[in-house]
Amino acid sequence: MSDMIDHLIAQIITLHVRLLACRERLAVDTDSEALHDLRTSVRRLRSLVRPLRGLPGVEPLESAAKALGTLTTPLRDGEVLGAALIAQGAEQAGRRRLQGRGPSYASVAHSPQLTRLLATVDAFPAFVRGAERDGLIKGLDKHIEKRLRKQWRKLAAALQDPEHDRHRLRLLIKRARYADEAYPQFGHAPKKLQRTLKRAQGDLGDWHDRLQWLLQAQQHADLAGCMSGWAHELEAAERRSDSTLDALGEALAHHKPGQ
Repeated sequence: MSDMIDHLIAQIITLHVRLLACRERLAVDTDSEALHDLRTSVRRLRSLVRPLRGLPGVEPLESAAKALGTLTTPLRDGEVLGAALIAQGAEQAGRRRLQGRGPSYASVAHSPQLTRLLATVDAFPAFVRGAERDGLIKGLDKHIEKRLRKQWRKLAAALQDPEHDRHRLRLLIKRARYADEAYPQFGHAPKKLQRTLKRAQGDLGDWHDRLQWLLQAQQHADLAGCMSGWAHELEAAERRSDSTLDALGEALAHHKPGQ
């Protein structure tokens, strides 16, 4: 029990430091990856605490992380689209979507959402230690293991559904992958499965990007010239992701995480 609590607190402190560093990078616009790194850290934080639902201090932490994710999603989507447009030669349209990055970054750095999350993360280790002293988190290892197994079962079932929803699969894959990284001591995913999860997440991310860009192109005239190319890329991404998802489904059918 003590080992798991120590692991949990060490992870929280590491993520707290990363979030603080991202805040400083955003505040002075040091680099173009600051927002992406912030969002990745928040995603890892959510994956770490998701199996702890029901324990003291978890709900405020999840709520604060979700609020920051909601705030930053439109900014990150604009970044990705702008960079893609520039890469394919639509310089003006791309630059237009990247304008104001500095002020936008600064607004995130000083936002009440990030301030709230940092304060909640900072206080969380004390909640955990207090709950430990009060005997409220007995059997933490089994509690986490049970929740993680449930996540794997959800993913495996979704992959076997012939009418699967790529949006939902993308979310379930992210949860499984980051939770496995948060709790490596359970050994749920060997390296080959980890690679397949990462590839599936990337393929679905490519599909999701093209789908979102095509939706935006219906509203913005300067994107009209990109629609044909994006439509072809969307079809290719669908085929690629379907192949990877088949491989992932087969891998999970023959592998019982944790066994």
